[in-house]
Amino acid sequence: MRLTKFTDLALRVTMRLAVMEPGESLTTRQVSEVMAIPYTHTAKVIARLQHLGVVEARRGRGGGLGLTGSGRTASLGRLVRELEGEEEVVACEGETPCPLRGACRLRGALRAAQHAFYTSLDPITVEDLIASPTGPVLAGLVNRDAS
Repeated sequence: MRLTKFTDLALRVTMRLAVMEPGESLTTRQVSEVMAIPYTHTAKVIARLQHLGVVEARRGRGGGLGLTGSGRTASLGRLVRELEGEEEVVACEGETPCPLRGACRLRGALRAAQHAFYTSLDPITVEDLIASPTGPVLAGLVNRDAS
């Protein structure tokens, strides 16, 4: 199974926001620069993470991005399910349906593998992802233009 680039970016942004110090604030532009992600992609990722309740964005003076309490303890499995969707791994229906769809064992095997994949991610939280050595590396990332 392969995750979409969007999910990969969303998880990396979430991890970067998780290592912010109290009082630290980052804008969407700063996150995009620090994580080397195009701004437009970062803005879409932030909007989706806000919708999921993982990220909060404050506007105006003293504003910026932050991880919500539920974002910090979010299950990696839940986040990936929300970001990827739980569609079938293979498309047996559609414009030209698979002729094996009535008697295929592959679809069930792939569905079981997908379930096992998500289940293996369920106990891992965002906080688990930022444990050392990852957290310090993420916290040390700075905008190269600002340094």
